Amino acid sequence: MITPAQTLTMAAAIIMSAATATLVWLSLALLARIAPRASLTMAGANACAALSLTLNATRGVLPDALTCWPADVLAVASFALLGAAVPAILTRHLPWKPAAIAVAMSGLAMLALPYGGDMRWQTRIVSGMAAVLVFVAGMAAWRHLSATAGRRTPASLALPLFLISLLMALRGVDSFIHPGTAPDVRAPTALNLGLLWLALVMTLLLNATLAFLVLMRLIHRIERLLERDPLTDTLNRRAFDQALEQAHAWFRRGRAYAVVMIDMDRFKQLNDTLGHAAGDAALHQMVRELQPCVREVDRFGRLGGEEFCVLLPDTGIAGAALVAERMRALVHATPLRWLEQDWPLSASFGIAEAERGDASANAVLARADAALYRAKAQGRNVVQA
Repeated sequence: MITPAQTLTMAAAIIMSAATATLVWLSLALLARIAPRASLTMAGANACAALSLTLNATRGVLPDALTCWPADVLAVASFALLGAAVPAILTRHLPWKPAAIAVAMSGLAMLALPYGGDMRWQTRIVSGMAAVLVFVAGMAAWRHLSATAGRRTPASLALPLFLISLLMALRGVDSFIHPGTAPDVRAPTALNLGLLWLALVMTLLLNATLAFLVLMRLIHRIERLLERDPLTDTLNRRAFDQALEQAHAWFRRGRAYAVVMIDMDRFKQLNDTLGHAAGDAALHQMVRELQPCVREVDRFGRLGGEEFCVLLPDTGIAGAALVAERMRALVHATPLRWLEQDWPLSASFGIAEAERGDASANAVLARADAALYRAKAQGRNVVQA
C-alpha cells in the first residue's frame, strides 16, 4: 500500500536534485562563464521546479494563498524556462518572449479558478502547458541536431524532452480518466508515485543531457578557434592544409578538385597610405564579397597576409575559372569606403586542378601559385590558369 510518506520522500528527492542542479548551472554561468545565458536559464528552470514542489509539499501548513497558485505558476515557469534554455544552448538564441507569454497566460487562467476542493483544471493547465512547451523544445532540438550535429551529438539527445512532455501529458489525461482522484502530487496513488519516480529520473537525465550539450558547444568553440583565422574567420593555414590533403586523398580515388589562389592587389600600398586598420577592413570586405561564391562543400582559407585560397571539390579547371571570374568581378565592383573616401579594390587569381601525376596537394597549390604570379605580371585584377 502506498503511503503519503513515500510520495513526500520522492518529492523531497526531486527538490534536492533540482536545487543541486540550480547551483551547478549557476556555477557554470557566473564562475566558469560557460554559455552564461543558457546556464542561467537552466538554473532558473531548476530553481522554479524546486520551489514549486516545496510549496506543494507545504499545502495545509502555509496559507493556500502562498502555496497553491504560486506553486502552479512556478511549475509552468520551470517548463517555460526549460523550453527557452534548449534553443539558447543549441543556437545561442534565447526565446524569452514565448516563455513569458506562456507563464502569463497560465497564471491569469488559473487565477480565475477557485483553489479549493476540485483543482483538476489547474492540473490540466499546468500539465498541458508543460507538455506543449517541452515538446516544442524537443522538436527544435531534434531538428537542429539532425541538421547540424556530428556523430558526437546525435539527435537522440532530444529524447528526454519528449519523455518529459509525455509524462506531463499523461498527468493531464489522468485528470479526465479519473476525475475523482485528487490532483495533489502528495496524494498516495500509484500514478503519483510512478510519475514522481519518472520525474526524478528525468530531472537527472535532462540536466545531464543539457550539460553535455553545453560541453559539446564549448568544445566546438575551442575547435573553431583552433582552425579559424581570427581576423577574417576563414580557415587558418593549418586547417586549410588538412582539408587540401584530404581532398587529394579523395582525388586518388577518382574525385576531382581544383584550387583558386587569391591575392589582393596593391595591399602594401593600401596599408602604407591608409593604415593597417584600413588594410584589415579591406580584407574583411574582400572575404565578405567572396563568400557568396563559396559553396558549403568548399573550403575557404587564409594562407597568410593578403593571400587566400579556395578549395573546390568535384570541380575542374573550367568550373574553377568561372568561380574565379565571378569572384574577381565582385571584389572589383565594391571599393573600400574609408574616412570618407573610396579606395578601389581588386584581386588577382591563379587556378589549377589536380592532375594524375601530382604526388601531393602541394604540387596543385604550386601550379595555382605560379598562375597567380602570372596574373600579377599581366597587370593584376585578372584570372590566370
